[in-house]
Amino acid sequence: MTRRDDLTTPRQRRRLGIHYDPEAFGRFSESIARTLGTARFLVWQTAIVITWIALNVAFVALRWDPYPFILLNLAFSTQAAYAAPLILLAQNRQEARDRAQQENDRRVAERTQTDTEYLARELASIRLSLADVATTSEVGDHLDRLTDAIERLSSRLDDLELSSRLPPSTPHDR
Repeated sequence: MTRRDDLTTPRQRRRLGIHYDPEAFGRFSESIARTLGTARFLVWQTAIVITWIALNVAFVALRWDPYPFILLNLAFSTQAAYAAPLILLAQNRQEARDRAQQENDRRVAERTQTDTEYLARELASIRLSLADVATTSEVGDHLDRLTDAIERLSSRLDDLELSSRLPPSTPHDR
């Protein structure tokens, strides 16, 4: 059986053109956006522009871009033409990450709320259960009463034992 006749896997259409890894390109665009958005880049760019203009104004023999500095403007236009889409791509990727993070935060908040409501219900049921439980002072009062009752019974038993040990009284003893 030839590959053309094999129907177990779908065929891929052959694409002409440039093949690239979108994830790698996205990371590259983010690194460019991070670089272009720094004060260091602006300082270096300003230094290069000042040097460019100074060399083209001061040294007549070195003028490769005389006033109105069309080559410099072309370089800025090219930089802007590439920087803008790269920055937009980086922003879109960041927005997608932010959306995913917000969705995750929403799920965590829902779970937290559900757990909190469950714990509140459990706490309420424990409070209801504890409403019927005797307090320490109540148990102490009951123990005091029991102790008093046991002492009274004990003294009565002692009295009964004493009276049973005595010989029976006769009429002439009185």
